[in-house]
This record gives sequence, C-alpha cells and structure tokens, in this order.
Amino acid sequence: MKEETYPFVVRPLPYEYDALSPVIDGETMHFHHDKHYKTYVDNLNNTLADYPELQKMSLKELLMSLENLPASARTSVRNNGGGVHNHELYFDAMKGPVGQEPVGALAEAVKRDFGSYQQFKEQMKQAAVTQFGSGWAWLLTDAEGKLSIQQTANQDVPDLSLYTPIFLVDIWEHAYYLQYQNRRPDYVESWFDLINWRKAQKRYEEAMA
Repeated sequence: MKEETYPFVVRPLPYEYDALSPVIDGETMHFHHDKHYKTYVDNLNNTLADYPELQKMSLKELLMSLENLPASARTSVRNNGGGVHNHELYFDAMKGPVGQEPVGALAEAVKRDFGSYQQFKEQMKQAAVTQFGSGWAWLLTDAEGKLSIQQTANQDVPDLSLYTPIFLVDIWEHAYYLQYQNRRPDYVESWFDLINWRKAQKRYEEAMA
C-alpha cells in the first residue's frame, strides 16, 4: 500500500471517543484528537505547501531526512511531522480497556529481552514517568526482532532507519491532565490496560518480514 503524502489528512479514531473510558475519558480524547492532533496535521500541510519538492515524500521519509531538508522547513517538519506520526501510532495502538498481555512471538520476545512481562511493564513505566517534560516512551524492535525501550522529548522520533515502533505512550500533559492532573504515574499504569496486543503483534511480525 502506497504511503500517504502531502496533503496529509486527519485520520479518524479507530473507536469512539469514550471507548477507552474509564482509563481515558471521552473529553480528553476529543480534545487530543480533534484539537491537538489536527493542529499538527494542519501545521505540517501549511509548511509543505511552500516546498513542492517535499510533497511527494511520505511522513516517514520526511522524518528520516530531517538533516537534508531546507533549514527553513526543518524545525516545523520535525515538530509537526513528528506530532502527526506519533499521535497516529498512539491512537491506533490502543483499544478498550481489557488488560491483556502479549501473546505469540512478541510475548516470547518480551520475556527474552526484559525477563518477564512484569519487568517490561516496570521498565516502560519508568521510562514514561522519568521523561522530563513532554515526550514519549516507546517500545521498539530492530530488524532482528530485539526489543528495546526508548524515551524521546517533545515530538521527536527514534531512528526510524534502525527501529520499528511497536507502540508508544504519550506523556504530554494534554494526553492525561483533564482526568489525572499531575498524576502521571497513575495515567501510565492505567494505560497498560489499553494496549492493543493484536496490533502490536502484527507490527512486530511486519518489522521482521
């Protein structure tokens, strides 16, 4: 399937606004998707409108080529392109709270690379809670299937030439503040119940295909 290029569109949520309740309420999801995420899409398109040579590049290609972009576009693509990329994966990687655990090859990789699912949770939560300011905590795989956890600040992405994201947790305050206020650890702990492990398994398999 051909990757999306300019003009980028706001992708609808794959569920209703309140589908993630009580972990994330409908009001938070409405503002997060319809306001914050949409703004990143609009700002990215506004930037690319002035650069026809960039309009045939996919989002991933843009983010992997930041150093080669015109200096006047680089910061906007980094911030807004990263915001689009990160939010689309964040929204797509969740489902209604069921509290599942990984299965299949991904479950085996979690056990191999972290020791156990519980140890993975502790490391992922630590990465999310200790990220200073705004940012993300990621579960990534390399082409060999080795898993790792990384933090990124603001809307930065990991090195997409080396890693494929499996899922990530948004730790910008707009992701949780309406409901959790300053209780980031409570939000992160509850977020684990939203992980769509079926989609995570699919991403893991595709990364090694």
